[in-house]
Amino acid sequence: MNLNDLHTISSTFSLTEKMPVLFLGHGNPMNAIEENQFVTGFRNVAKTLPKPNAILCISAHWFTNGTKVTAMEFPPPIHDFGGFPKELYDVQYPAKGSPELAQETKQLLSPTLVELDEEWGLDHGAWSVIKHLYPEANIPVIQLSIDYTKPANYHFELAKKLKSLRHRGILIIGSGNIIHNLRLVDFKNFNTIDYGYDWAIEAHETINNYLLEGNYKPLIDYKSQSSSFQLAIPTPDHYLPLLYTLGLQDKTDDLSLFNDNLLAGSLSMTSVKIN
Repeated sequence: MNLNDLHTISSTFSLTEKMPVLFLGHGNPMNAIEENQFVTGFRNVAKTLPKPNAILCISAHWFTNGTKVTAMEFPPPIHDFGGFPKELYDVQYPAKGSPELAQETKQLLSPTLVELDEEWGLDHGAWSVIKHLYPEANIPVIQLSIDYTKPANYHFELAKKLKSLRHRGILIIGSGNIIHNLRLVDFKNFNTIDYGYDWAIEAHETINNYLLEGNYKPLIDYKSQSSSFQLAIPTPDHYLPLLYTLGLQDKTDDLSLFNDNLLAGSLSMTSVKIN
């Protein structure tokens, strides 16, 4: 954090203790309304967090050409899925937005061009998990999109520019799934915990070791890793939010895992806390 960063955001958000950073494996949208061990894990980690001034979420479900940040006063929840029960579509999460934080985010990411977006709202990668952290929807939330035209290292480095927000009470959350191959999901065993194909077990163990060792180079260069990585990460959308979380880590921070389970053969719910 430098003095320019502090000056930029000092007028809006007061200086606080350094906030943790989260990566949340959001999984099935039904986690928004079901009671299970993963929802319990989200609630338990929330108990360990200082109350944030606002939340900045990088969700797998806002993949754009260029970088955008939601800048409206009241971001509507987006039910961006199909084929689920009516009660899931009825879920609302009326958190306020924060045009001020959107503007600060835009400035911190300069010279990267960031569009202030008035249309997107909060997709289910954001609200389906944040609602378990803050069920009263009393914390403002904005989203930062993922530019699909850029390589993995770009996203890791871009996240570093947001580190000063951690000292202003901003909880930054990446939301996706580290292992996410929907084409190979075993729907007959969809709710079987700790069930993974051999390649998923291998990728899960290897990635967790890299995370706990702080060895992020192979995680950034995931496309050059083993075939198990390629099966675990067939598309980058659900994986890149993890790299934003890792890019925000300081040398003095600790990293821990929770909800660390394989699911349905080809998914993982592994979540990360950095503090």
